[in-house]
Amino acid sequence: MLVFVQDAAEAVASADVEVGEPAALGARSVALAGFGLDSLIEIGASTVVIWELSGTGEERQKRALKLIGVGFALLAVYLLVQSTWVLAAGFRPHHSTLGIVWTAITAAVMFTLAFGKARTGAALDNPVLRTEGRVTLIDGLLAAAVLVGLLLNTTLGWWWADPVAGYVLVYYAVREVKEIFSGDH
Repeated sequence: MLVFVQDAAEAVASADVEVGEPAALGARSVALAGFGLDSLIEIGASTVVIWELSGTGEERQKRALKLIGVGFALLAVYLLVQSTWVLAAGFRPHHSTLGIVWTAITAAVMFTLAFGKARTGAALDNPVLRTEGRVTLIDGLLAAAVLVGLLLNTTLGWWWADPVAGYVLVYYAVREVKEIFSGDH
């Protein structure tokens, strides 16, 4: 079950990069680009979980959590700078039907995967896997936030909703970094 859940998460994250990034470039969307980078973090986090589960020890778990935390910290910095620049410059992203469809599908899949990871992590009493489940839940929430930003831009012309969706990603990334590095996992 664990291998299936991890493989499914990596497949969705890989597809996010392959489908989402071209959509982000076409739409010139900071939120879609940030979501694609978050998908790279998801791939890295899944790899870290598999690495951590292949060995034992509390030190290995701490190192695994820190690796995931660093990825989130880097994402937060990138999105904070990029979203601020886009808002300050008044840069207007284009519409992205592909981005809308893709983030809607991704949100649904990520919520399902998050449930499976959380349940497996609880059954194994593994803090790294439980944290990875939260990472996947956050991916679902972020997909939903990006989806709302894209829909508002497309339907109402609210161009600023795209970088604001980027700030939502920053908030969740910073929250995860704090939890990981404070030991509240």
